[in-house]
Amino acid sequence: MRVLLVEDDPMIGRSVQQALRQDGYTVDWVRDGQGAELALANTLYEMLLLDIGLPGKSGIDVLASLRRSANRIPVLIITARDAIADRIRGLDAGADDYVLKPFDLDELSARMRAVQRRHAGRADPVIEHGDLRMNPATHELTQNGRPVVLSAREFALLQAFLEHPGVPLSRARLEEILYGWGGEIESNAVEVYIHSLRRKLGAERIKNIRGVGYLVPVA
Repeated sequence: MRVLLVEDDPMIGRSVQQALRQDGYTVDWVRDGQGAELALANTLYEMLLLDIGLPGKSGIDVLASLRRSANRIPVLIITARDAIADRIRGLDAGADDYVLKPFDLDELSARMRAVQRRHAGRADPVIEHGDLRMNPATHELTQNGRPVVLSAREFALLQAFLEHPGVPLSRARLEEILYGWGGEIESNAVEVYIHSLRRKLGAERIKNIRGVGYLVPVA
């Protein structure tokens, strides 16, 4: 999942970005409201982690503009402002959840998964598709009850397919999911990961729609 982190504190920003990358997320990081709006206008993200107290344009103003434009991206506010009025203001502006600094990074990941589930319209933390059971919290995958070992990028790629069964994802979109800003993308990286997933899960698991992209058929 590709995430935009908007945080002006360098120490917090670096630690959150590194921790989420280790957890399998692709994370781009900007430090102000204008940078956030520019990033959101040019890149498709699955989630926004948004600080309120930003230089220039505030996080609340960024969020309000986002919702006025009918952008439904899940938004998790991360802030040191602990007044009830600030929390209500952020939620009423369109945030999906709220976490106060200092926060535990495991809790942040758990809240992100919960927000993601709600937006996907499911309550079960485990994604089931045919003979596959995927647990994003533990990064575990089983097929017919047997564990399947995947690399972090293989897991991220398969999760994107299983969350949108029957929907073709273009090669460019899959590259966006796997690599953040500054990430070096090899010309055949997506094909290599898909080949590996097919080898582990079965050749028919991922279909190639010529000229469109790849998809996992509806179970």
